[in-house]
Amino acid sequence: MNILDKYIIKKFLAAFFFSVVILVSVICVIDFTEKNDDFIQHKLSMSKILFGYYIYLFPYFANLLSPITIFIAVVFVTAQLAARTEIVAILASGVSFRRLLLPYAMGGTVVGLLIFGLIGWVLPIGNKARVAFERAYIKLPYRFQGRNVHIKIGPRSYVYMESYDNVNNTGFHFALETVDGTVLRRRLTADAINWDSTKHMWHLSPQLIRTFIGSQDEKLETVPARDTVLNLRTEDFASNYRLAETLTMPQLNAYIKKKIERGADDTQIYLSEKYERYSYPFAIVILTLIGVILSARKSRAGVGGQIALGFVLAFVFIIFVMLSRNLAQVGSLQPLLAAWVPSIVFSVIGLALYRFVPK
Repeated sequence: MNILDKYIIKKFLAAFFFSVVILVSVICVIDFTEKNDDFIQHKLSMSKILFGYYIYLFPYFANLLSPITIFIAVVFVTAQLAARTEIVAILASGVSFRRLLLPYAMGGTVVGLLIFGLIGWVLPIGNKARVAFERAYIKLPYRFQGRNVHIKIGPRSYVYMESYDNVNNTGFHFALETVDGTVLRRRLTADAINWDSTKHMWHLSPQLIRTFIGSQDEKLETVPARDTVLNLRTEDFASNYRLAETLTMPQLNAYIKKKIERGADDTQIYLSEKYERYSYPFAIVILTLIGVILSARKSRAGVGGQIALGFVLAFVFIIFVMLSRNLAQVGSLQPLLAAWVPSIVFSVIGLALYRFVPK
């Protein structure tokens, strides 16, 4: 790393962190004005709001907007260098444009690795407090709305409930089925199942047990109300509002494994979150290089025009991310592909710009 590399990296990183602070601060102020009525309604003190919520919301927004802020920082720094003809002098000294991209790539890699560490292990810890605050003071009380719920609780065991009341922790029209392959061996039904928080057990109303013998015969048995232990928890019916954001990488991997084993129908959400965490740092580097390519040439529109272009492209990238995420969550696109589509598209754009845009 030579003096020129250090000079560019220093200006680039300084502009990036300055952009983060300014942009996120403005967004937090706007967010505060929108939620102020909720804060007043719950009579929250300013210290509670700042240190119980916004201290965690700030890094959340900083990570969310990192593609925008990194792009703005690169365009701002490079456009300034071009306006002062510093880039012309650098290229005239024998430094190739490809070599000029190296310090930007190094700076983008540093930011990308920092973001990967934050979203994988640090931010989820703060997100737990942020999400808990939103549930308590901003969001309406959660009510489980699922109908005809099926959950796999063992290699051969499946639970069914027509509905579940998460306030009283009671399930209605309960069934426990034992299945070998595609053959139903046993079916236990009960009108209701209720969680006993003192015994930490499920209480079943009187049950009817049907045991199937062969292909024709079956045995009927009635059992009085009783307590039992099931691989079923009340957390399975609790709010999953922004749950993926509160899980560290090891926790997220373990949760996905459990979801797959249980045959859950919302596994795509968590797979999408996992793959996005891996693709985000790569996208940061790509956007950094695109920003250099677009702003390295002195423009008559000045720095303002190039920064405006940076805003537009960065927002287009965010739209791509949101669109891909929604397609993955509804099952229209594989989560792995959805996470990498924005980076792939902008990589192609970057190569095209590098090839055809005058530098």
